[in-house]
Amino acid sequence: MNILAFIFGYLFGFSLIWVPIAHTIIVFLFGIHLISVRRPVGVAFAWFLIVILLPLLGISLYILIGERPVGRKLTRKIVRMNREFEKITETMRQEFAGDRLKLPVEGRALSLLAESKNGSPVVAGNKIELHTNSLKILQNFIDEIHQAKKTLRLEFYIWALGGDADRVCEALIAASERGVACQVLLDSLGSKDWFKSQWPVRFRKAGIRVTEALPIQIGRFQFRRADLRLHRKIFVIDGAVVWTGSMNLVDPRTFKQDSGVGEWVDAMVRIEGPVAAQFELTFAFDWSVDDPSITSFKDREPPASPHVGGALAQEFSSGPVYRDDILYQVLLSAIMDAREELTITTPYFGPDDGLLQALMAAAARGVKVTLIVPKLNDSTLVAWSSKSFYEDLMNSGVTIAEFHGGLLHTKSLLIDKRIAIFGSVNFDQRSLRLNFEISLIVYNVDFCAKLEKLIESYLAQSEYVDPKVWVKRPVWKRYIENAAHLTSPLL
Repeated sequence: MNILAFIFGYLFGFSLIWVPIAHTIIVFLFGIHLISVRRPVGVAFAWFLIVILLPLLGISLYILIGERPVGRKLTRKIVRMNREFEKITETMRQEFAGDRLKLPVEGRALSLLAESKNGSPVVAGNKIELHTNSLKILQNFIDEIHQAKKTLRLEFYIWALGGDADRVCEALIAASERGVACQVLLDSLGSKDWFKSQWPVRFRKAGIRVTEALPIQIGRFQFRRADLRLHRKIFVIDGAVVWTGSMNLVDPRTFKQDSGVGEWVDAMVRIEGPVAAQFELTFAFDWSVDDPSITSFKDREPPASPHVGGALAQEFSSGPVYRDDILYQVLLSAIMDAREELTITTPYFGPDDGLLQALMAAAARGVKVTLIVPKLNDSTLVAWSSKSFYEDLMNSGVTIAEFHGGLLHTKSLLIDKRIAIFGSVNFDQRSLRLNFEISLIVYNVDFCAKLEKLIESYLAQSEYVDPKVWVKRPVWKRYIENAAHLTSPLL
């Protein structure tokens, strides 16, 4: 308290006797604020504890990352454009209403939930390929760029420097110079090194339009939360083909090699068919929101994607401000709907109590629940926090496997070998409540069989956590895990 008193006295120039009173007033007012905004209980108590222990630091952190605003101006723009966007998606839902009848009964409820709050409907006639070799995926990107005739639209969280990621840059410049209209939308924080490099200047000189999503502006933290990020991965070619999944535009041989976790292990899907137009529409919306020169959202050209396959699928986007909490509801519903098997792959595992209880309940009612996470993680705090859930999960019958072949970055949910949710979503609070995310929901047993085969290859490179050994781990590890768990609502 002496240190706290000195700080308060020095900063505010009042007698030390007023420090406890000032501390009490700050904590009381902060508590009133938490009640007024009705935060999740775990999140509210975590912030309240921080402010009690470290009032000045706690209040400062809360201003930076405590709320979920994207800024008043941007919020108004999103809300305004969402009204225009809604007219387009409503037409889309009416147009493809009949495709939902082709779904198996167990998939219809999930499909309806995913399209609620102005989402995309399930559509038939898609060809979906699963790709798992990152270097080959980058080469596929380059080949797609070389073959493009009209448009190339790329939206990623990270575009890293070096390796084959630079070859993608060169290919895009060549495409623009031969007349292909190119747009690149990258997250400001995730791609900060790219924005500081030569590439933005070279892109613009070549005629490529570049937009920085959610730029971090010093002095505006009080109006915009700094860690709300555009986490989507979308690559649309000529409006007819789309790539999406977990992989950023990075060369795994050079990306974060100093983190000590090995190469990032990712997977992507290549899609031809009507669902590609849904991803392009989401890109168009994101571009319109983040480009300051655009004041209203307009529909893109009619979809160029023909019906080329037999897979039923729907694009599923989520994020703060619009479609708020829909991702949480979809994941919770998918877990509760599982009857036989449920397999999750995620690099970052940090569920809240609702999702944790849903997983435990699924295992307790006889569902074979498997969680696959990386053995080594680039975030030490997340790694410790994730381990705090292990004991409760395993006591309920959940199998936990730790992948040791690198940092497993694939994000997927496989339900009863019949439905798959695949994309950019981590099973943590950040993806659920803070990031702008994108997924593909596939209602197709052939694709699910391919995903299951990929999961089996991950399990072959994993070590299963033994509940009997785990419970005997050192006491100090348990304390660290539980301490890290207190921060899980804020990660």
